[in-house]
Amino acid sequence: MSQNNPNQDSRVQRNQKKYKSRSAAKIIKNVILGGFGLISLFIILGAIVFSIYASNAPEISYQSLASDNSTKIYDNSNHVISRLGIQDRDYVKSNDIPNQLKAAVVSIEDRRFYKHHGVDPIRIMGASLSNVTSGSLNLQGGSTLTQQLVKLSVFSTAASDRTMKRKAQEAWLALKVERTYSKQQILEFYINKVYMGNNVYGMQTASEYYFGKPLNEISLAQTAMLAGMPQSPSYYNPYVYPKFAKQRRDEVLRSMVKAGVISQSQANDAINTSITTGLKKSHKDNSLNSVKEKYVDSYLKQVIQELKSKGYNTQSGLKVYTNLDLSAQKKLYSLANNDPSVGFPNSSMQVGATLVDPKTGAVNAMIGSRKTDVQFGLNRAVQTDRSSGSTSKPLMDYGPAIEYLNYPTYQQVHDTPYTYAGTNVSLRDFDNRYQGTISMHKALVESRNIPAIRTLQNVGINQATNFLSSLGMNFSNQLSLQNGIGLYISTEQEAAAYSAFANQGVYHKPYLISRIDTPDGVSHDFSSDGQRAMSPATAFMMTSMLKGVVDMPDGSGTAAHIPGLPQAGKTGTTQYPDGVYKGYLPAYAAMDSWFTGYTPNYSLSVWTGYDHPYETGNYITAQQTEIAQRIYKYEMQYLSQNVSHDDWTKPSNVTMVKANGLNEYYKDGHSDIQPDKTTGFKGASLSSILNNNNNQKKTDTNNNKENQDKDSKKDKDDASKSSSGSGNNPDDKSSSQSSSSSQSSSSSSSQQSSSSSSH
Repeated sequence: MSQNNPNQDSRVQRNQKKYKSRSAAKIIKNVILGGFGLISLFIILGAIVFSIYASNAPEISYQSLASDNSTKIYDNSNHVISRLGIQDRDYVKSNDIPNQLKAAVVSIEDRRFYKHHGVDPIRIMGASLSNVTSGSLNLQGGSTLTQQLVKLSVFSTAASDRTMKRKAQEAWLALKVERTYSKQQILEFYINKVYMGNNVYGMQTASEYYFGKPLNEISLAQTAMLAGMPQSPSYYNPYVYPKFAKQRRDEVLRSMVKAGVISQSQANDAINTSITTGLKKSHKDNSLNSVKEKYVDSYLKQVIQELKSKGYNTQSGLKVYTNLDLSAQKKLYSLANNDPSVGFPNSSMQVGATLVDPKTGAVNAMIGSRKTDVQFGLNRAVQTDRSSGSTSKPLMDYGPAIEYLNYPTYQQVHDTPYTYAGTNVSLRDFDNRYQGTISMHKALVESRNIPAIRTLQNVGINQATNFLSSLGMNFSNQLSLQNGIGLYISTEQEAAAYSAFANQGVYHKPYLISRIDTPDGVSHDFSSDGQRAMSPATAFMMTSMLKGVVDMPDGSGTAAHIPGLPQAGKTGTTQYPDGVYKGYLPAYAAMDSWFTGYTPNYSLSVWTGYDHPYETGNYITAQQTEIAQRIYKYEMQYLSQNVSHDDWTKPSNVTMVKANGLNEYYKDGHSDIQPDKTTGFKGASLSSILNNNNNQKKTDTNNNKENQDKDSKKDKDDASKSSSGSGNNPDDKSSSQSSSSSQSSSSSSSQQSSSSSSH
């Protein structure tokens, strides 16, 4: 009888183990096969995508590889106005490039340059591994030197354009370049094309710029510095960042040792050399702009800034289409520099002005200086360190009051003594008078300060700030009541903000560039989407009041009046604080004078003043405050010659009434006069204004009749005196002044501490 062996597996158990073993092997095999299949699928798909992208790659030619790739700037009629990136570049042929420089460039940029055919998979993997373990200043790219050349020659360098499609096309073109040109020719193209900082392109030009010598005369240390700069010309600028420049130079030297092209001893000697050894102390002007015409200078400077903010390099062979109206620009330049009728008193008084299309936000013209030979100097059209004076009142005070508090244009405001809360600082106007209770319309037209600040206090700083933000104006510091009569903004910001009044309450952010074409034929269009900043009712009611600034006899901007042209605008001046001016200061002298106005087709903001207003003689007289108005007037007259003069249309939810002989407006459902918490005024109905208006008419009629009777008697008396040989008496001016309390002057106000006034 047989017995079972406990140490021996049963047949079933042995079969189960075999089955499990075979299953595990099968699973592993399937995973491996699946992985290979998936990888193969990715490779096939990648090859298909690569082929599609490569088939759409741009052409690359000898000219694009060897040229300077300057960027062309066009006006809004597609005429070339400038070329950016043109240099006095010294192109150096391969035979004249020192072998030491070639070796340095290859050692640091592409060690396998002589082994690959344009694309190097080994380099890509090595760069990825190195970037994981290296610091931020030592990041390596997977692109070969040939790929870098392709990128510099036909592609945009903007970060937004670094797509998979571009990388595929870059690789394809690199392969094509390698098949067409020798390694020495590719090195020649690269060494002559790379950007070397300080508006310098090409290493031969850089050698002259930094060391004052050609390439064949510089030292090993200097050669290594130049070879290392293209990776980051700004960080490796030896004048600005000598520490980083030395680190990069020494890295190049160590790479050359590793490649066997120099000895360790040579490297040590060069490493011990100061990075500043042999650097030139001064340089010639390496301007970006080849155009000599000064009239486009400020506009071009702003175009370059906008171009760079979008991530583009001016040395990229771009075609940049702008919104510049060249005829408007020339006219603006002529008014500022050559037209004696404008009335500039000297060549030191400066100007900043911006012209905007209200319907789109397109900046059509810009001037930032006058009487200067400095290229790309201070652009005063975009400076934000000068107060805008009373041009801020529509933006911060009255606009928000209509929008949020439903003020009618006949809203009763109070021009009475006012002291800023928590201070002993009283506010005053340019004439040191108070007009009592007047309409908001009148207060704005005559640019009264106290009603504006009272209105802002009723609106509240938070709501006013929100209103300004909707008009593209944001501030790092909290605004205060004082800003209601002066904001620190630019003419570009203000022209765009006033454009919203002209454009039924829709704001467009101002912009100069409308389209960019890159060398590979791709176009990028730019525009400014409109956003609702206020209701059409608010915009129309503000415009109706601002018309009076230029059209009404008592308006502060009558020098800007253009007969027959629908327009609106606002003046702004800033007065000197006590004790800051060096010398005698005449009455009504101003530091800044502004005029910002608009038609249905254009918005123009003009600032005038001195760069150093506290210096002796650098003030603006009362007569000279009209210079900004005249620039606006003459420019608008020129621009409006061949355009329609259709006036703004009243929105359907706005009602017109006649009050004080003027067209006044209110939003439907909001005809009442609103309360004023700064005075305790409880508000009133529209009928009270109309009744007062009728009573005033009767009073005026009686006064006119009495005056006519007095005039008749006076004429008779004068005739009698004339016949008897008596001379005429001078006019008694006090008799012609209104005795109304609304015109009275408070003598106590001169005894108070006062803030600077704005008109």
